[in-house]
Amino acid sequence: MPFDDAARLKPVPIRVVLPADPVLGTPEQEVVARLWKRRQTETGWVYLVGLPSFRDREDGSLEAAEYRVWVRAPEHVRPVDGVDYDQVVTEKLERSPQSVVREVLGERRPSGWVLAKVRDGRGPARSVLHTPDCEEAPAGAPLLDVDRALDAAEHPGTRLCTLCGAAQELTPLLHGFDHITDSAPDNS
Repeated sequence: MPFDDAARLKPVPIRVVLPADPVLGTPEQEVVARLWKRRQTETGWVYLVGLPSFRDREDGSLEAAEYRVWVRAPEHVRPVDGVDYDQVVTEKLERSPQSVVREVLGERRPSGWVLAKVRDGRGPARSVLHTPDCEEAPAGAPLLDVDRALDAAEHPGTRLCTLCGAAQELTPLLHGFDHITDSAPDNS
């Protein structure tokens, strides 16, 4: 840890929630640890806590030690009554370019594709390839990765849904990008 960080870190007590261990048969427990730092991430807050521990010394004896680990808040920490947490070093998340893009464009659709089997009377079964969030997609259908979706799309009885964008996403991968431009393929 750089000297500047060490000089400004002043730990305060915090309760850390230890998970239950079904193998050992121990219930969830709380221990008092030291809170060193808080950090906001894309997925929420994490706290750097120092848990009391022991360390073996070279002469075979034990000495008190501290094991530092990042834990999720509030799932794994609880405040200690009467402790002021305003002085804890807190790193807030800067707005990332991805969050600005997500704000403008909205959330991305779920990844993958789903295959809907369609029977039109007699004859071979036909299929339609959809994005998972398409209103025409069958509920509970397994997600296909891009390779499996392309394999299904190459089958003559399969069409690509234009309602949800499966056709726009997969056609360039199936046929190349030249068909969507005015340029002719180079046959040299």
